[in-house]
Amino acid sequence: QVQVVESGGGLVQAGGSLRLSCAASGSIVNIVGMGWYRQAPGKQRELVAIQTTGGNRNYADFVKGRFTISRDNANNAVYLQMNSLKPEDTAVYYCNVRELLDYVHDYWGQGTQVTVSS
Repeated sequence: QVQVVESGGGLVQAGGSLRLSCAASGSIVNIVGMGWYRQAPGKQRELVAIQTTGGNRNYADFVKGRFTISRDNANNAVYLQMNSLKPEDTAVYYCNVRELLDYVHDYWGQGTQVTVSS
């Protein structure tokens, strides 16, 4: 089993910055990707950014140029630097860890609240 723990959420004014951190631990075998999703009240969970173990990054259009994802593969960690935050970025942010065994297995953290005030 893989445990996923996020940290770094909070309350910030519009235009401000936050940095989210996520660490995976436990019976890790073959992580192929780590990333961030978010879910606002009344909305579906959506992709924010992901980075493969090989280094490829993919961002949602609504965060391009503002958010940066990075990984520390040696420590099974992923980070999300969020700049120029907007009130519409308010959501619970979830860390996703994807392993490839003989099947794809997704692990999720408990989520961290990000609130951006106007």
